[in-house]
This record gives sequence, C-alpha cells and structure tokens, in this order.
Amino acid sequence: MAKKVPEPTRLPRERAFLVGVEVRSEPSILPLEDSLDELALLCETDGLVVVGEATQKLDTPAADTFIGSGKVEEIKALVNETGADVVVFDNELSPRHQRELEERFGPNIKVIDRTALILDIFALHANTREGILQVQLAQLEYRLPRLTRAWTHLARQAGGGGGRTGSNGGVGLRGPGETQLEVDRREIRKRISQLKQELEKVRSHRHRYRAQRRRSHIPIIALVGYTNAGKSTLLNKLSNAEVYVADQLFATLDPTTRRVELPGGHVALFTDTVGFIQKLPTQLIAAFRATLEEISEADLLIHVVDITHPNALEQWRAVKETLEEIEADEIPVITALNKIDQLPDPDAALSALTPYSDAVPISALTGKGLNNLLARVEDELYETLVPIAVRIPYQDGQLISLFHDEGQVEVTEPERTSIIIRGQIPGRLVTRFRPYELNRKQSASD
Repeated sequence: MAKKVPEPTRLPRERAFLVGVEVRSEPSILPLEDSLDELALLCETDGLVVVGEATQKLDTPAADTFIGSGKVEEIKALVNETGADVVVFDNELSPRHQRELEERFGPNIKVIDRTALILDIFALHANTREGILQVQLAQLEYRLPRLTRAWTHLARQAGGGGGRTGSNGGVGLRGPGETQLEVDRREIRKRISQLKQELEKVRSHRHRYRAQRRRSHIPIIALVGYTNAGKSTLLNKLSNAEVYVADQLFATLDPTTRRVELPGGHVALFTDTVGFIQKLPTQLIAAFRATLEEISEADLLIHVVDITHPNALEQWRAVKETLEEIEADEIPVITALNKIDQLPDPDAALSALTPYSDAVPISALTGKGLNNLLARVEDELYETLVPIAVRIPYQDGQLISLFHDEGQVEVTEPERTSIIIRGQIPGRLVTRFRPYELNRKQSASD
C-alpha cells in the first residue's frame, strides 16, 4: 500500500494593522479612506490579512514617530487587541520614524510603509532577469538607510517565487544583526554598484533593440494606466496574446510587446507596461528606468482607465502625474475608458465624464469598442499632422530623409553643419524629432 505523502505545512498569514495619515501640507490624489482601501488591496496582494485600521489628520508629521504620541498609544492597544504582527503605514516613513515606532510598539511588532509593501509585491511578481535586477536595486536602496536591526517581514528574495529569506542573507528587505551592520552596509553598497552596471547593460541592449524597431518604421504604442485597469486584457484581445491576467494589483510587471494589425493594413507594436499607482516609490521609478523608457520612447500612448472604479478620475490624474515625472507627457495620448460592459447604463455614465477629452469607450473583455480604438490609433499615427521646427545635423541624414518622406516640409534653412526644417509630421514621429526641436524662443530668433 502506497504511503500517503503529507502536504507541505503552510505558514500562517501575517496579520496587518493599517495606519493612514492625512498631512494637510502634502495633498494626496485619493481621499484618506480610499487610499486606505487601496493599501488594503496591496496587503492582500502581498499575502497579508488586514485586521484593523486607524487614521489621523495632521498639519505636519511628528519628527520622531510621524503620528502624535497619543495616537501611537491608541494604535499600540489596537494592535495588541487584534493580534497584529505588522503595522503598515500608508505614508512613506523615514528611517527614524520606523525605528521610533518599532520601539514604541514593542519588539514583536514590525513597522513598514507603503513603499516597502510595493517593493515586496514587485519582488513577488518579477520574473525576467531585467525585472529581478530592477527589484533588487530598488529594495537595496530602500534597505540601506534602514539597516539597524533584524526585520522579520518583507525579506522575500527579489524576483519572486523564492519564498522568505532569513535576516542574515539574500537580497530581501530585512536587515542583519547589529554586529554585522558595517559589513553589510559595505556589501549592500557594492551590490548596488554591481546592479547598476548590469542594468546599464540591459538599458543599452534595449536601446539597440529600439533602434532596430525604429529602422523598421513600425510605430510603437505603449499601454499605460493605473494598476488593474485592464491593460493586459486589452493586449490579449487585440493580439490574441496570452499575457497573464489577474484581478489584483501589479499582476504583471515585465513589459510584453505584440504585433497588432490596424484597420487600414498598417502594423503596430503594442507594449503592455507596468501599472502605475499613487505614491509610486521613487526607488521604483529610478530602478525601472530601462523599462519605463519603453513608455517615454513610444510613438503613441493608450491610457487605459477603469471607468467602473469610484476613483477613476483620481487614478487618471495619478497616471498623468507619473507620465510627467518620467518625461513622457508630450507623447500623443488616446484615452480608453475600459470595462463599459460592467456599467448599468454606459451611454449615460460616459456622457457625464467630461474630464476625459475625446476618449474611446471600450470593453477589453468583450471586445466592444476596440474597432473604434484601433481606428483612432491609425488616425493618430498616420493622419494627424503636428507642426514642428527642428535643427538636424547633416550626419543624421536618415532623419532628414524621414521628414521629407513622411512629413510636409514648408521651409528649409541650410546651415554649415545642420539644416533647419519647418513643417508638419505625423503624430507617431514626434518623439523621433523631439531632441532636435527648436523651442519657441530659438525659432523666433532664428
């Protein structure tokens, strides 16, 4: 008789107590309660069980504990009452805030912030070598100034799938014991330097790959949007791809590119990118520079908005702010209002949404509206002409030829080492010529 193999023992899920603080001098995109709801979803994605929450409104954060001393004692009592293991702040905490709070709450209670939580989720979902390197870099840069004691939460090996690591090894977020502090700081700085060098190689490879795509004259469309807006579902529907889709935040992390045929017979490359979120950690924006360049160098952006979300407008604004931060805000954008199949009265609901200028209502799940979306993409890429004035060195002869072949040249002004061209070009080519563009002051003086 075969012996039954016992199932592996599952560790109990850690219990999280949430803290949200509205700092009047630091306005947030989402209201306090909605931001805490989003934090709860982040905790769920990371495998935590939310057992309670507390909020406070402050003019300015306290220098030592971020929240007021009375609120610290109140939360400490609630943490003991709910049996929480970790206190998660919706605000970014300084290393001092973290140390002080952990001392006040006691040795068995961990304190983390929204940034650490998102970093851990990214570590869980990074699958490619590039994604793993980027997460490792972001984690280590976050970890370095906080390396003061052994953490017992958020030590997941960067890259996901590796489970939790102990406090003396790996590249997760937990720091080592006090006796190894200086040694580990040196090791982390060394590892950060190595990761930056490796990521620079990745960035160079991506640059060469993008240059090859440019020479093929196939336009690139980047799908951007708030996390869980439906970008991966849209790419799957447009291209019959099999991008992983799940109803959770940051279900996909690494970019995926697929060929899509447009109604007029043209072909375009559609790239699904990492979802944005309010208060996106600066470490992630810096570490994911190579990936985010897929957005900043695209010919056109499709901004996917979950129109059924109660904070759809706020999420739309959060994405626009992030696009400005990565200097991609000048790329032409088409707004796709997704999930209209879930609206009780789509026409009435969409007519009331005036902030979304000239948007296209779609359902990535059912395919409704996608023909209109692709028609808009083709119009934007090939029919919409953008006025521009550029100074191009003669050595960039391919770009000069591209302007004459694809655009409408109105004036040329030859110079000794370059040529000024004024005219109109298709919207898809704007980013190609942007580095050579004359600003208004230059154009007037010339």
